Amino acid sequence: MYSQQLTPEHQVFRETLQAFIKKEILPHIDKWEKEGEIDKSIWKKMGDMGFMGLNFPEEYGGLDLDFYYSMIFCEELSHCYSGGFTIAALVIQYMSAPYLLKYASEELKQKYLTAVISGDLVSAVAITEPGAGSDVQQIKTTAVLEGDHYIVNGSKTFITNGYYGDVFITAVKTDPSKKNKGISLLLIDRHATGVSATKIEKMGWKASDTAELGFDNVKVPVSHLIGDEGSGFKYLMGGLQLERLTAALNSLGTADAALQYAIEYMAYREAFGKKLQEFQVLRHRVAQMVADMETVKAFVYHCCDLQQQGAYAVKECSIAKLQASELAIDVVDKCFQFFGGYAFTEDYKIARMYRDVRVGNIIGGTSEIMLEIIAKMSIEKVNYQSVVKPFDKEVH
Repeated sequence: MYSQQLTPEHQVFRETLQAFIKKEILPHIDKWEKEGEIDKSIWKKMGDMGFMGLNFPEEYGGLDLDFYYSMIFCEELSHCYSGGFTIAALVIQYMSAPYLLKYASEELKQKYLTAVISGDLVSAVAITEPGAGSDVQQIKTTAVLEGDHYIVNGSKTFITNGYYGDVFITAVKTDPSKKNKGISLLLIDRHATGVSATKIEKMGWKASDTAELGFDNVKVPVSHLIGDEGSGFKYLMGGLQLERLTAALNSLGTADAALQYAIEYMAYREAFGKKLQEFQVLRHRVAQMVADMETVKAFVYHCCDLQQQGAYAVKECSIAKLQASELAIDVVDKCFQFFGGYAFTEDYKIARMYRDVRVGNIIGGTSEIMLEIIAKMSIEKVNYQSVVKPFDKEVH
């Protein structure tokens, strides 16, 4: 994505979002981090501003904007100094709600998608299980059809928005004998009888509610089937590119926030009678980080172009996610060192960023998975074909 693609309207949106973050989010971040809970009123405020439905059709309350608005959204939210808050927002708009838009019935869209976009409901996507992470085909949660309901049994883990959220886009086995062709997606109400959630204590992302979910004979109406039975696996695979691209943007935004925070510190912190920014070794370390970030950013922006064009960019988004997440970990680690002993205290935000950034090369597919995808496409010449329309194309 090159500068000529951005219009004055994009810049106005960025400034509006920055002002909103400064007024409505930053003053509360420390509290949300300490309490491990995001005040749900913020989603309603963001919904009222249109921030929760940037690429969604107007008929469901969205703004029907191009993907560059989402690019800006991911970048700016990553400057909140809270990976937990940022991921909670990204999960709603880019990792769960798109499945409702693309595959759910009109009834479900009107009841649930509109409420998610308005900020009245918080959505999550429930795929990962204790024994099935990256290998989605191995999930054990079952959904047995009985009359006009599915009876769901099983468990999920590492579910962002799983404790305080309202609805889960849940991967289930409707026919275990068919392997990946036996996987379906169900919309499950968090408060349905038989649904339980237990908070997971994490190293980072303290503000977000990551949970382990249990389903004990949960009755889910057949009308809550998302798309066709048995098509859940291909739906999930079709959604991964958007998930990985937004994760890459988040990683880059986090790295940029850490570096800017460190540069501000270096401008006034002194050692041996000199400001830290005057030491050549530190100046050059900053310069190298800037160079590395700009290089990766150019490629990630290229992927944003592909997303806007509706391309099914498996290789490109895998590279973007791999490089951006690994770079962010490296940048935050180097910035951490600039603060010396103060970095190891809770008085400086770099400590929180250090904890938060580490999960970047695990979520949405580990770096090892990204490397294997790239290897298959480069060595075996595997060509992944889209079986569904990309998110942005579906909207526009």
